[in-house]
Amino acid sequence: MSIEAIGLYYHFSLSYRDCAKIMRKFSIGVDHTTIYRWNKQYGKVLYHLWKKRNKRRALSKSWRIDETYIKVKGKDRYLYRAIDSNGNTMDMWLRNHRNTVSTKSFVARLIQDYGQPSSIVTDKYAPSLKTINELKEDGVLDQKVNHWKSKYLNNILEQDHRQVKGKFPYGNSFQSTYTAATTIKGIEVISALYKESRREITLFDFSPWDEIENLFKVA
Repeated sequence: MSIEAIGLYYHFSLSYRDCAKIMRKFSIGVDHTTIYRWNKQYGKVLYHLWKKRNKRRALSKSWRIDETYIKVKGKDRYLYRAIDSNGNTMDMWLRNHRNTVSTKSFVARLIQDYGQPSSIVTDKYAPSLKTINELKEDGVLDQKVNHWKSKYLNNILEQDHRQVKGKFPYGNSFQSTYTAATTIKGIEVISALYKESRREITLFDFSPWDEIENLFKVA
């Protein structure tokens, strides 16, 4: 029952109350506050299971890295995101600040999980430029890695931002950082799994519930 409710919440742009109403249509009685608690439990777990699996995949060595903002209690918070050149999600990280420290930590984390890239595409935002230079100076990033600074080349990630944020509830505004982080992780995981399979299936063949169960099976 929890997987059915969480699958609805993560794959569709629905509120907790909307999910509860749909569940009742199928004679499954569950309160919206229960779905809220399930979200807090499942988001983090699904993210760790997905990331463990994702690190074993043969992803492109050409990375796109960018950040987008969301609202938490009315304040801007920054969601760092990375995809490869084929559009596959690599990772995401919610931070309080958009600066060199946050960007360096995110890129270093990607390198730790996926190894050295062949190229990195970012926008021309100053902390992004400084990050790449400092990581090369520190020996974290290989000197031979190409850094492309282009808004045009990063359009694929900008489009991906919009698709994922379109599924965030409450107009991209959250009431706590913890709820934001867990909700975003769950939505990102289901979105990433959908992107992996969309070349072979139609929208109506994709089942978030089957994908969640499969993550637990391969854990």
